[in-house]
Amino acid sequence: CSITGTIEKIESTVEDWDALRMRYGIAHSYADQVMDSPKFHFYRLMPTKIYFVGGFGVSSEWVPPQEYRDATPDVLAKEASSIQSRLNRDHGDDLMMTATEILDVTEVEKVRVTGVDRLGMDLRVTRRMPRRKNKLLTDEFRLGFRIPVISVEDAKSEVLKVFQEAWEKKNGVTWGDGEIPGADIPVIKTAEDNLM
Repeated sequence: CSITGTIEKIESTVEDWDALRMRYGIAHSYADQVMDSPKFHFYRLMPTKIYFVGGFGVSSEWVPPQEYRDATPDVLAKEASSIQSRLNRDHGDDLMMTATEILDVTEVEKVRVTGVDRLGMDLRVTRRMPRRKNKLLTDEFRLGFRIPVISVEDAKSEVLKVFQEAWEKKNGVTWGDGEIPGADIPVIKTAEDNLM
């Protein structure tokens, strides 16, 4: 994101002065040598405009500074990396089945989870080109959870539901009224390898 604003000198009378000094001291080993100098000052950026970019190929927009200040991190932010690693390490077969059954990709070579958050997961699928078997193509997909998750356990449950529905579809299981498992899982292709 891009932030514009004004820089304000922080006086030693502010409420978070001790916290600022402590954080700076932890981050910089030489802090004690410089913080007590009369030439040393802390400054704070006071945003007036914030341009938020959600990621490559994701919409961007101007966000009011107060809304940005009040925002909270995704509930999975601290655990996303370990969830992603575990899925890639322990669920290769389930990811392959998800690619073929839920994403309807053929000739799949490799599937990797590249991101997980409260709304879903991102998958990178590498497949063989139909006419040229020695050529690989890589596409990116966003596979949404049906409901926003509020905990790591919820996320695990939603991922396992996706894997279960991929298995059911592969094995010809149908739900009453001929409904096909996985048909209502939100899926969007977010990037496509078009260098054919």
